[in-house]
Amino acid sequence: MAKISGVDIRPGNIIEYEKGIWKVAKTQHTQPGKGGAFMQVEMKNLIDGRKTNVRFRSQDTIEKVRLDTKDFQFLYVDGDALVFMDQDNYEQINLPADLLGDAMAFLQDGMEVTLEMWEDRPISVALPEQVEATIVEADAVVKGQTASSSFKPALLDNGVRVMVPPHIGSGTRIVVDVYERAYVRKAD
Repeated sequence: MAKISGVDIRPGNIIEYEKGIWKVAKTQHTQPGKGGAFMQVEMKNLIDGRKTNVRFRSQDTIEKVRLDTKDFQFLYVDGDALVFMDQDNYEQINLPADLLGDAMAFLQDGMEVTLEMWEDRPISVALPEQVEATIVEADAVVKGQTASSSFKPALLDNGVRVMVPPHIGSGTRIVVDVYERAYVRKAD
């Protein structure tokens, strides 16, 4: 494990805090008028699912946990569980769907994912950073908007709403950042 400063915590980091393993969901760096800067951190316990908000100052040191990773392939949904197959030995594993959080909408059949393991126990599922999706509905461009600064809302085939440039229309395949839920580019 590596020690990091409290203000160096980033979303996606896995840290040890109060004898638990936590995944950082959101961070907000704050520099008040008086006193030192701090990082407001929203995180989720990877073992029991609890969520908490903690304030870390720059002088605080946190243990960044190193997890083992293993490649799996997503097969199908089975009730509240997701079924994955180990790419090496073809064994199947069922994991709770809430392990994915908001990224669940981007999970696709046959998608290769990375399971993060802690003490041989899967505690997190990482999807590819970017996936392709099709726009099923896009708002019309408002006349007079400049192309460089304006975006319009669009609905993807997985039900997620993203902002896209005005020239992107319904039926277009685009690349989306899974964790930022943001338009990246038109798909090839």
